[in-house]
Amino acid sequence: MHNIDTATLEERVLAVAHAADPALETIRIDPDLADTATFCAHYGYALEESGNCIVVRSKSGDLRYAACLVQATRQLDLNRHSRLLVGARRASFASPEETVEVTGMVPGGVTPLGLPADLPLFVDEPVMRLAHMIVGGGGRGLKLRIATTALRTVPTLQVADIGRDAPPR
Repeated sequence: MHNIDTATLEERVLAVAHAADPALETIRIDPDLADTATFCAHYGYALEESGNCIVVRSKSGDLRYAACLVQATRQLDLNRHSRLLVGARRASFASPEETVEVTGMVPGGVTPLGLPADLPLFVDEPVMRLAHMIVGGGGRGLKLRIATTALRTVPTLQVADIGRDAPPR
């Protein structure tokens, strides 16, 4: 589906991530278990300390993209925050193909560290209250447990209340 050299991608992401957080923890996983809820259940991590990095796009006006990081216990409130995120009245989640094109990363493995320099990154405000968060590693076979302070190294970072509590699973 995606023609990405994941070894090179993960090497690049790890270089950026280690520069941002030298004490980060790398977690090698089965790529088939990369989706957050499945990963947490299988490997014993809490949803509260796991995050989803989601790429969104404008549906009206100029085509714009943004990456958004929310805790696995919350949902991105895309409809309410479309103007903030992509400067448009309406927005949607990027397709898997768009996600690869925009980030160079595999859906299910998108990480906030190592994104293109011109891609805005919005982090849901409650994330920054955590000491650590588990995020993707660029590909589906790698997760990173990073200090949330490492997110402050992303030049396009904007912290905002962009999520809402997710219904219980």
